[in-house]
Amino acid sequence: MLQANPFQHRICHVFSTSEDGDDSMSFEDFLDMLSVFSDSATSDIKSHYAFRIFDFDDDGTLDRKDLEKLVNCLTGQGEESRLSGAEMEQLIQNILEESDIDKDGTINMSEFQHVVSRSPDFASSFKIVL
Repeated sequence: MLQANPFQHRICHVFSTSEDGDDSMSFEDFLDMLSVFSDSATSDIKSHYAFRIFDFDDDGTLDRKDLEKLVNCLTGQGEESRLSGAEMEQLIQNILEESDIDKDGTINMSEFQHVVSRSPDFASSFKIVL
């Protein structure tokens, strides 16, 4: 399930309760992860964890660097699939225009959840991330 996932390291980091900082997952961590990605988890729960997974620097916001890493994970790391600098900048600008309600140049948790609430397909597409 996680081996081929481009977010595997972030998923392990977010769900790990290891105090060693090695992002290892206990059986309980694994069960927590499965419950978040199950059909019975609410959209709020899914969006909360999606935000944490996409917040690569763990600062509580999705900034331009986080969004660039997110896009690269979704489009692949190979040269043939990588967006040009101009394409990446335009895409990030579009994302921020659509999502950054307070216009501070970042997307916070509530802004992310607001965008997700307007996307009825989010829950099913979040399963694809796993």
